[in-house]
Amino acid sequence: MRYLRAEKEPDLAPGRPFFRDEAKFAAGKIAAFQYFTLAVFIYLLLGYWDLQVLNEEFYLEKAQQNQIKSLPILAPRGKILDRDGRVIVDNHESYRLILSRDNLRPAHLRPIALGLNIDPAELEAKVHRYRNQPTYFAIPLKEELSPDELAFVEAFRGANGFPELELIKSQYRVYPKDGLAAHLLGYVGEISDAELNSPEWAHHNPGDLIGKAGVERYYNDQLSGIDGQRQVRVDNRMNTREVLGVKEAIPGRNLKLTIDLDLQVVAELAMEGKRGAVVALDPRSGDVLALVSRPAFDPNRFASRISAREFSELVQDPYRPLFNRALQAQLAPGSTFKPIMALAALETGAIDDSFTVHCSGGATWYGRYFKCHRRGGHGTVNLKTAIAQSCDVFFYAVGNRLGIDTIASYAELVGLGAKTGIDLPGEKEGVVPSSKWKIRTQREKWYAGETISVAIGQGALTVTPIQLAYAIGGIANGGVFMRPHVVRPEQPEPPVRKAGFDAENVRKVVDGMCAVVNGWGTAAASRIPGIEMCGKTGTAQLASNELLRLKNSEDWHDNAWFVGFAPGTNPEIVVAVLWENGAHGDMAAPIARDVIKAYFDKKARMQKLAQPPASLAAAWLTPPGAGKENR
Repeated sequence: MRYLRAEKEPDLAPGRPFFRDEAKFAAGKIAAFQYFTLAVFIYLLLGYWDLQVLNEEFYLEKAQQNQIKSLPILAPRGKILDRDGRVIVDNHESYRLILSRDNLRPAHLRPIALGLNIDPAELEAKVHRYRNQPTYFAIPLKEELSPDELAFVEAFRGANGFPELELIKSQYRVYPKDGLAAHLLGYVGEISDAELNSPEWAHHNPGDLIGKAGVERYYNDQLSGIDGQRQVRVDNRMNTREVLGVKEAIPGRNLKLTIDLDLQVVAELAMEGKRGAVVALDPRSGDVLALVSRPAFDPNRFASRISAREFSELVQDPYRPLFNRALQAQLAPGSTFKPIMALAALETGAIDDSFTVHCSGGATWYGRYFKCHRRGGHGTVNLKTAIAQSCDVFFYAVGNRLGIDTIASYAELVGLGAKTGIDLPGEKEGVVPSSKWKIRTQREKWYAGETISVAIGQGALTVTPIQLAYAIGGIANGGVFMRPHVVRPEQPEPPVRKAGFDAENVRKVVDGMCAVVNGWGTAAASRIPGIEMCGKTGTAQLASNELLRLKNSEDWHDNAWFVGFAPGTNPEIVVAVLWENGAHGDMAAPIARDVIKAYFDKKARMQKLAQPPASLAAAWLTPPGAGKENR
């Protein structure tokens, strides 16, 4: 028994090593906790010292920033008016949804995108674009929210939902419906990264809406206003408690065009269902009265921030609705070039009043047979008959006498081969071939046989509709060429050039063009009773007759041109028409006739009534959704 007790005594006896180890362990834990508490206290003390003493002003400013929120007040763009003061492009008050980057949480991007019917990848890419910008640049999300989207925003906006969502008042651009004057007016869109990095747009900020095409782009600085700002104090739930200050926005300036909206509508209706362009000018001043390109697009789709998919569809459309044919279609002018040939021949003395050519349906030049458009020929023709009936053989002979370089010099003298300088973006130069041009572009010499095709407006020669209207208008105006413009300059501009043509030579060319419509010419069916309209038809071949029969497609039909002016003396209006694949020039003449007739009919009504007539364009200017409340 003593032995057994002796074995248990070490475990039960107090003060033995087991109890000493346990007490030591407990004391260590207490000490560690004390040290940890001291460290936390020191850390808090240092933070308090930094907050209240060392950087008091910095953190006070930060605290105020959390309470104060600045919201932009967007400046409305200026309205666009026609020459009579009628509004063509207006603004509609709406709301813009923006993403505040101060409160941005990446996890919210996907549900926000889904709630607003935005592609999540597209939204993430947009946020990524702003990564290097200051945080006060908000990210524009959407314009013109649908009722469902607006309900989503109202339900989830705020501290308990998506605090990054902000609704601000905006001005929504409203364009005429059905694409009226779309290429002339252009459209607005969000500035791109490439534009932000260009000198032209250096004074703009990310998210700005800028003019992308047409008048909207060329006159963007005049139309754009200066944004204002509204500062408010908010609570921790982002609710507005106090308005601290408001800096009002400065609206953009209204812009009055030279366009006559009634003529524009007539030209648009005449081109409905066709591809081509119409340009109407006042040759005395350079005022653009109408400018049409078809097919067109709806600028209202861009005003509400068009999606990448919709824009891609427009770009890939084979008929190129975004392409401004009035300024950019560089095509062979066909026989509308013959008045320029006639004037060059008269001015250089290559022909005189006694010059005639016998047309039997074609002629051989440099070993090649060139046909006339009339299979049986025109017989013996002089200059006036050759212009009126568009005899190709006559102008083959004229071109052979002039030579390519003389033809080129007179073509350039009347404005071909160079931009007219119209106040719209994207104008093209066209091509006036010459011996130097061919060496420069093709490293080959010019062959005399090539001149024969150029003499009737074919070959390498190309023009734009605006160039053709400018050139023929200048000739009909006695050799005085005025720069085309869609906004009248503040100070009257001098002529671009005064060619100094012999007045008698100009009269002979004009007489021939008047016979085209009012005599026995190719556009006699487009005569206007009581109005002396003069002009010239043109049929520009795209393919040989054999290839045309093989293709059996309207896309290979000849282009139809017509350029006309009225009256024959001191003309007030010149109209150039391009109808792509219109087959024959006499098919384009009625389009010009309708525009010219509308001009003189309106002039007569205004003189009779001494007040503006009822607008033909009212139906085109009704804003989409007019009369409906739309936030």
